[in-house]
Amino acid sequence: MPKPITDLIHHPYKPPANFAAPQPGVYKASTVFFADVAAMRARDWKTKAGYTYGLHGTPTTFTLEERLATLEGGTECLLAPSGLAAIALVAFAFLKTGDEVLLPDNAYGPNKALCNGELANFGITHRLYDPMNPADLAAKLSERTRLVWLEAAGSVTMEFPDLPALVAACRARGVLTALDNTWGAGLAFAPFDFNGSGQGVDISIQALTKYPSGGGDVLMGSVITRDERLHRALKLSHMRIGFGSAVGDVEALLRSLPSIALRYEAHDRSARELALWLADRAEIAQVLHPALEGSPGHANWLRLCGATDLAAGLFSVVFDARYSAAQVDRFCDGLKLFRLGYSWGGPISLVVPYDIGLMRDPGVSHWPHKGTLVRFSIGLEDAEDLRADLEQALAAL
Repeated sequence: MPKPITDLIHHPYKPPANFAAPQPGVYKASTVFFADVAAMRARDWKTKAGYTYGLHGTPTTFTLEERLATLEGGTECLLAPSGLAAIALVAFAFLKTGDEVLLPDNAYGPNKALCNGELANFGITHRLYDPMNPADLAAKLSERTRLVWLEAAGSVTMEFPDLPALVAACRARGVLTALDNTWGAGLAFAPFDFNGSGQGVDISIQALTKYPSGGGDVLMGSVITRDERLHRALKLSHMRIGFGSAVGDVEALLRSLPSIALRYEAHDRSARELALWLADRAEIAQVLHPALEGSPGHANWLRLCGATDLAAGLFSVVFDARYSAAQVDRFCDGLKLFRLGYSWGGPISLVVPYDIGLMRDPGVSHWPHKGTLVRFSIGLEDAEDLRADLEQALAAL
């Protein structure tokens, strides 16, 4: 007879099948068991037909991947440990020494840092293009260009580009397009099918850290495609790099995902209310919000997102030039409900001041403002309470 500890480890009990509940089951596994050697040798880790090892997927991760692919209108999805990891996965899968990648001048800063660091070390070059000028992108595409990053809206300064025109320029040269769709979240517009035109990007990534999570407590990213060939290349790199996502975080995403549309609309509604209020304040030179007339690329937003009328919960303001950077910092410090912190999409409103002069290349795209920029991420607090907080901090200027 086996000893008690062996019986504990190899206990024969199995719970009855066909259990159903609102949330999917959570499977925690690195090791996966096989019935026999033949089954072990026959199992293919590259498909969702079976399980081989925790890094290659479990019922829990497969479920989240399928739901995210559906949300964005894709067919294949891979999870990554963060949004930046998702960006890096695309680069590692499709770029090699001697290749070139193009980024919009207003791209997510860590993507630029990746290009300046690891990719440069690998002999991969990059250039910046003006996202508001499709002709500039078309002129910079070269025989070495293998990948073009797109972003809508632009990081921090919130310009909304003409995505169909940018994609068309790349398609004409056979260049792969990848969109950072964290702002749109699969809700504001369809990344793989712009307005039912059949035209869209090749790859869409999201920082699931933001709206899909909604709690400010999860780091994860996704890479979604409609192309099996592209997915296979991504899957191979995913395996070789060893990317994995903690199942507790996957569980949190599965729990929050059903409410993403409700939360996104609530963030959007409050953000527009506050952006319009700030637009009338004498302290503010301009409000940068894609859904507001006068904001860079508003017409592009209207064409692409008019059917949904969605625009996320982010906007930036440029303070009048008479206020120094130190005064704007004191404004941010004086806010009580808004917290100083990076990221967005969570329940708590956030604020960050930026020196755009250090973030934009004047030779690529012109930044017309001299005042200091502040970005707001609007949370789920009552909009009237947030307005009162802004008002008291502005009064302190």
